Amino acid sequence: MIYLTAGESHGKELSGIIEGIPAGLKLSIEEINRKLHMRQQGYGRGNRQRIEKDEAVITAGVRHGLTLGSPISLTIKNYDHNNWLKIMDPFGDDESDSSSRQVKFPRPGHADLVGGMKYRHRDLRNVLERSSARETAIRVAIGAICIQLLEQLDIQIIGYVRQIGPINLDKKNCLAANEINELVVKNDLQVIDSENVDAVHKLIDQTKKDGGTLGGIIRVVANNLPAGLGSYTSCNEKLDAKLASVVMGVNAFKGVEIGDAFANSSKTGKEVMDQIFWDEKQGWYRNSDHLGGFEGGMTNGMPLIINTAMKPIPTQYKPLHSVDIDNKTENHANVERSDVTAITAASIVIESVVAIELAKIILDTFDPSSFTRLKEQLYSYRKEIKEY
Repeated sequence: MIYLTAGESHGKELSGIIEGIPAGLKLSIEEINRKLHMRQQGYGRGNRQRIEKDEAVITAGVRHGLTLGSPISLTIKNYDHNNWLKIMDPFGDDESDSSSRQVKFPRPGHADLVGGMKYRHRDLRNVLERSSARETAIRVAIGAICIQLLEQLDIQIIGYVRQIGPINLDKKNCLAANEINELVVKNDLQVIDSENVDAVHKLIDQTKKDGGTLGGIIRVVANNLPAGLGSYTSCNEKLDAKLASVVMGVNAFKGVEIGDAFANSSKTGKEVMDQIFWDEKQGWYRNSDHLGGFEGGMTNGMPLIINTAMKPIPTQYKPLHSVDIDNKTENHANVERSDVTAITAASIVIESVVAIELAKIILDTFDPSSFTRLKEQLYSYRKEIKEY
């Protein structure tokens, strides 16, 4: 399974093509759009979310609610494009026009300067339009298809916020995805600890007044994955490495942890290793999950746990120091419309990219042509490894 996305932040639309989804998978466009709506929510989002009404349109690969096995194409309209028609005209020529909103002072922490160097752009808007996190909307739509595939294979996945700025919001030890989901829908921060929501709101409000931004930590949990996804035979086939890669491929994410990896580093092996048990009812299992559901680059049947750190959004409303790329004069960086924090939206994005990678490994492991055949093979495999 492969996918490709296209589109600029203020362009006409975002587009995506996903190839390799099996025929016969039942899809809900309402569920795809529900995930897109969730990505737009969260305390601390900017004014653009009031303009955009993200809805996916499927233009190929689905008929009467069932996938055809052929490539699926999706689009999401950018409603804000109406305010940028001249600036983002694919064949216009307005470089001398003050309305072009050229970017000459690169923003620290963004792709602006390095992207301009690499591609020889003299207007850094050519960089920031594609490097914008707006692109993640189409990845959420593609991820929503993969989540539906996983759910119909009895695999549950959820992404949620563990920390915003310095405030820890992960007080309860809930590993099951369905338990987590019941808690995070009760607030506007996608957190399981509702007791500190007011404190986080105050922190976000104060940070906004100060012209700053906030990052945080996100966790993704997936339950009921079969053991043996991935491989120990080649470093390129290790599933935990692939998951770390796609998580780091999301804007602003700078650290990935599988299970309790960083805490494990200061403990002894006896404290960390998840000991092995077997019984007739559940087959093989562990009495803990410090390793996040992985051994040797393969799933071991325990819940998959990924923690990832998001840096504060680089765009500051009290901009940082920068230098004009043309005349090298010093001034403040350009200011683009932004959020105080997008951590809540990012939890949906990280959930989506993890779901995409899990769908890919399942479709690589079993016959991807027909969903019913895939389901039969997976259930047969589950039975086999339980009795091993």
